Amino acid sequence: MSASDTNRIFNLAVEVVKENDRGTYTVPTKGLYPFQWNWDSCLTAIGQAYFDEDRAWTEMETLFEHQWPDGMVPHIIFHVYDDGYFPGPDVWNTNRPTPTSGITQPPVAGFALRRLFERSKDRAAAERRARALLPKIEKWSDWFYANRDPKGEGLVAILHPWEAGRDNSIDWDEAFERVPTDGIAPYTRRDTQHADPSHRPTKEQYDRYLWLVEHFRDLNWDNSKLHDASPFQVVDPGFNAILIRSGADLAAVAEALGETEMAARNRARAEKSLAALERLWSDEYGQYLCLDRTTGELVKSASIGGLMAVFAAIPAERAASIAKIITRQAETLRYIVASHDPADPRFEGKRYWRGPVWLIVNYMIQDGLRAAGQTDLADRVLQNSLELIEQSGFAEYYDPQTGEPCGGGRFTWTAAMVLEFLALSGRL
Repeated sequence: MSASDTNRIFNLAVEVVKENDRGTYTVPTKGLYPFQWNWDSCLTAIGQAYFDEDRAWTEMETLFEHQWPDGMVPHIIFHVYDDGYFPGPDVWNTNRPTPTSGITQPPVAGFALRRLFERSKDRAAAERRARALLPKIEKWSDWFYANRDPKGEGLVAILHPWEAGRDNSIDWDEAFERVPTDGIAPYTRRDTQHADPSHRPTKEQYDRYLWLVEHFRDLNWDNSKLHDASPFQVVDPGFNAILIRSGADLAAVAEALGETEMAARNRARAEKSLAALERLWSDEYGQYLCLDRTTGELVKSASIGGLMAVFAAIPAERAASIAKIITRQAETLRYIVASHDPADPRFEGKRYWRGPVWLIVNYMIQDGLRAAGQTDLADRVLQNSLELIEQSGFAEYYDPQTGEPCGGGRFTWTAAMVLEFLALSGRL
């Protein structure tokens, strides 16, 4: 990639992020997702720091201004009215000062905080703003272990597929069948008005999404009750790896700011959870698998959730096994890393999380591979991601076989990750 190409892609990425900026928060993309999403904002902040450091901090601060009193950070914040998205605040009915959803999302905040803190050019401002965010992020971690790890095992469960961010992953199919579809209120989807319906979750899946929302709403969003009341309890290795990594990164920032007790607490918890993650390892599959907490059995589904575990400091031999799987994928796919094993007959290259490539996941996987010494493959994932951008622009996700852009267009976190990829490749 020439210097002029780098400048062109950098400027286009910045343009996309700014286009979706709403002043103190960004939307993932116009139309399809018109509000603030949790992990989108944290990953977006990492990209924003390349051209507006102050704005990057504001992105995360706005998110945590809407943290619930019990510590949960909701997955959507409905800052303004917009009927272009369903389910809206009237469906969630969480009775918050600013309407929010009632579930959460992958906790990348600790990781993003460390990225902003260590790269900041204004050290005084970074220390002040990081110090204010530290206890809020720790409180969110406390919430996870208190409400989603009732036996204190070190691993947390998701109670709704939307919490994992991988809405319609094949990982959920079996457990999701236990979720009823009867009795839900009539509804009209909005996502299929903005994106190709064949790229989106099915109606049957949406019915179950809505049943869970209505079920939790009937319990008044009491997080002390939701875990045991949910027919869907899945321990996702990717989700837990993000929580572990964020805890370790939070500890590093706390240590740098002299908060030694906070650092020790979060480091110890991350180490306990990392050891517990081995419960999800499958020798048969050569990767981590989801655990259905209801049955106590591993889910036989070789998805990207198990590969994302490399984002945490997993043992070197585990990282090497994950690297082999990704290398094998590259023999049959034009672009990596697919969100599901292409050899699985359930693989769908264009349908959301049942096959497509997502650059935010590529970012976390290459980061973990690099830390584990798998630098050649990490570089390959990075370069492959930039090739996707050059071919198909800043899409929500991509068909791994053709590179076709899918889902929403001019997507914020895709653009933010491209800025990171350019920097990591030494082009900035």
